Amino acid sequence: MIGKNILVIGGVAGGATAAARARRLSEAAQITIVERGPYVSYANCGLPYFVSGDITNRSKLLLQTPEGFDQRYRIDVQLHTEALQIDRAGHQVLVQSPAGQRWLPYDKLILAQGGSPIMPPLPGMDAPHVFKLWTVPDMDRLDDFIREHQPKQAVVAGGGFIGLEMAEAFAKRGIATTVVELQPQVMALMDPEFGQQVAAELRHHSVNVLTGVGVKAIDAATRSVELSDGTVLPAELVLFSVGVRPELALVKQAGLQLGPSGGLQVDDFLQTSDADIYAAGDMIEVLQRVSGRKVRVPLAGPANRQGRIAATNALGGAMSYRGALGTSVVKVFEATAAMTGLSEKQARDSGFDVGVAVLHKEHHAGYYPGGKELTLKLVYERGSGRLLGGQAFGHAGVEKRIDVLATALHGQMTVDDLAELDLAYAPPYSSANDPVNLAAFIAGNDLRGFAPLITGTDLGTALRGDHPPLVLDVRSTRERQHGHLQGDLHIPVDDLRARLDELPRDRPVAVYCRSGFRGHLATRTLKESGFAEVVNVTGGWVSLQLTPGLPLVQG
Repeated sequence: MIGKNILVIGGVAGGATAAARARRLSEAAQITIVERGPYVSYANCGLPYFVSGDITNRSKLLLQTPEGFDQRYRIDVQLHTEALQIDRAGHQVLVQSPAGQRWLPYDKLILAQGGSPIMPPLPGMDAPHVFKLWTVPDMDRLDDFIREHQPKQAVVAGGGFIGLEMAEAFAKRGIATTVVELQPQVMALMDPEFGQQVAAELRHHSVNVLTGVGVKAIDAATRSVELSDGTVLPAELVLFSVGVRPELALVKQAGLQLGPSGGLQVDDFLQTSDADIYAAGDMIEVLQRVSGRKVRVPLAGPANRQGRIAATNALGGAMSYRGALGTSVVKVFEATAAMTGLSEKQARDSGFDVGVAVLHKEHHAGYYPGGKELTLKLVYERGSGRLLGGQAFGHAGVEKRIDVLATALHGQMTVDDLAELDLAYAPPYSSANDPVNLAAFIAGNDLRGFAPLITGTDLGTALRGDHPPLVLDVRSTRERQHGHLQGDLHIPVDDLRARLDELPRDRPVAVYCRSGFRGHLATRTLKESGFAEVVNVTGGWVSLQLTPGLPLVQG
């Protein structure tokens, strides 16, 4: 394959990476990129930050140009050129450009067409103040509109990654913004408690958040949005970010095999059902490395790595792609939310016997000034102790811990392995036992029955059952004044040994404190004192407040 003709369809992320990799593998290969848009190899993940004003130099987003590709790589980039048809038998692709239609030959074809944002067919979607954000031209149109019209109110439909980034961008531009999310929470990929924390951060920065409701129609005349519950919101600017669908028109025309998740099917070498066609990026389905299921992971990191592998194999290599974890992170004003692997819900839906450990802890040593509380959640398999996933939220140190957990997932590590990790420590950066270690200690204690855990959700289910546990609050009297669980018993942890006779021994006991540590101490005291069924509410009162449906008494 060294001197063959490599044709790449799609010039962003996976496509650009594939073309550059192909050149590094072969100086003799003829390499062509076909891109239907006006730009090639741009930083689409950076587009919201140009709208927000965080990135001020637009040219920084344009990573490469056709001239640059030609000069550095001798790669022919054809912009404003759309692939219309693949002739698999003839090894050629019909393309449309301003100069007309023509056929481009290939020996090996790499598809990297990505996805496109879903724009639902609602009344008013064609109004001039309704936008999406996916390409540089999208960004330019949106930025020009804001500069020219100075909108005062905006509605963002969708509370995922781009929706949150754009809500922040609009707020930074002085636009009163409402996020509308059809799911019960924003950041629906994460578990509910993290959606709650993200929403609280948005509201703290004066962004309105409405969940469980969708956009029904846009009224261009009155500059308003009607929601599915009848609410009408003023909206001089509307942005849709409700999901991404893979670009599959060309794939379907060519008769290539699709997978169960709706993406283009590829094998471990990113080869499609046609031996001479490879694919990478948002359009393909890949193996979810923890669950073993085929999924779509529309993220830039996996797309770039897939492009590199696809090019390697198109030129005769045998490099396998082992799947993705879906590791992702989003900035929400001063806070960060991140996850890797499976959420608790995803793990349960995948059939795992799930354990959960939650830690609320300062991101570095408590005695060093400037500590920010970090919420860290481990999801693990009972029995084996294998890590299944992790989520985190906080104002410092979040992405560091998620990257550690992503590495652990890659190595199929257990919570006991996490407990032994030798992580960097100095007071400004961490504690002697990093939050990852501490969360693993909590999980290990649960697995061994030393201090069994219960989540707030499972506690709510137990309280509605036929034999509800006694709930014991072991916080201080001052802490309890700020709120507690309805019907619980309050005994501060330091008084517990002297008041054990106040607890029934024929009933399960669920213990909680503020964040879990004193609950752990109380759990051990009760178990050592002969109480057979004792569990500690993981994450304590902080997590209970983030759990929907619990009967809380607020102070």
